[in-house]
Amino acid sequence: MSCYIRLVRNLLHRWARSTRYWLARRSRPLRRVGWIPGTFRTTQRASATEASSRQSCDYFLYVPSGLTTTDTVPLLVMLHGCRQDGPRLASGTRMNALADRHRFIVLYPEQSLRVNPFRCWRWFDRDTLNGAGEAALIAALIKKTVSRYPIDASRVYIAGISAGGAMAGVLAYCYGAMFAACAIASGVMYRGAESLREAAAVMRGGSRAAPESVAREAAQNSSGCVAFVPALVIHGDDDSTVHPRNAEQIVEQLRAFAQHVGRSSGPLTEAPELRLSSADRAYRQRDYLHHKRILLRKIIVEGLGHAWSGGDERHPFNDRAGPDASRLIWEFVSMFRRD
Repeated sequence: MSCYIRLVRNLLHRWARSTRYWLARRSRPLRRVGWIPGTFRTTQRASATEASSRQSCDYFLYVPSGLTTTDTVPLLVMLHGCRQDGPRLASGTRMNALADRHRFIVLYPEQSLRVNPFRCWRWFDRDTLNGAGEAALIAALIKKTVSRYPIDASRVYIAGISAGGAMAGVLAYCYGAMFAACAIASGVMYRGAESLREAAAVMRGGSRAAPESVAREAAQNSSGCVAFVPALVIHGDDDSTVHPRNAEQIVEQLRAFAQHVGRSSGPLTEAPELRLSSADRAYRQRDYLHHKRILLRKIIVEGLGHAWSGGDERHPFNDRAGPDASRLIWEFVSMFRRD
């Protein structure tokens, strides 16, 4: 009997020691936190064309301190505009400070100077619009980041400004199943242009393509990874670089896409417009709902040019006057979780 008791005690002791060991191992702090530069390389060839055959991408990752291997936190992907890079976008938007406060990881993919001397994403490239090219490269980088860090795959969000906003829209259309929500600042609609010349014309006055027709075609050609992504569209009404008409076209296109893709039935209902005030300037906000659930929000900031509202003015394309676009974006996207 005493031998049996000793055996049970030994087994319990070993079990407890093993449990403590594995718990300690599983919940260890992350080794790398803070500002992390890197280069991503994919073995898959995105396209046969020279313009879209990139297989590598520099990036910066911001990981808040205090995270452990057992945490599951959201990921926000931030795409810079022309004449920007990852560090300037992070500093101008102050998104990393928001990440510290709300505990989420931020990924900053970076366009190569070899591809474009102004670091403009090629959102108008036909391969990219079809989900290949730079869209495929960024999507592969996001998937790799989700697999390597304690990220909740159901809470992956994407946002961008200008060319980055247009590229965020491309990814939302082509890889909708990856994202719970997106935000497009000073961008243009999906397939608004399919060449560099068309892109310049679209920025000046909007696309000649019909937003609803493009949305219907995208829904009919959708694959298993395409789904409607809830979106925040934010634009300045004094933007002389990307005309505010583009914001109206993005909203019109997204409303049509929501109606045609997936299980949604019936159009999004339009809520009354609100005129809200920040410390420096006012902005107009309108929500679009499906069964009383907000799926789309448009914010037009009065007096704002081609800049990040509420940003650090020491960096180009940032306006210190409010409202705080970073806060507005996080408050919107964090409402959603992908099934």
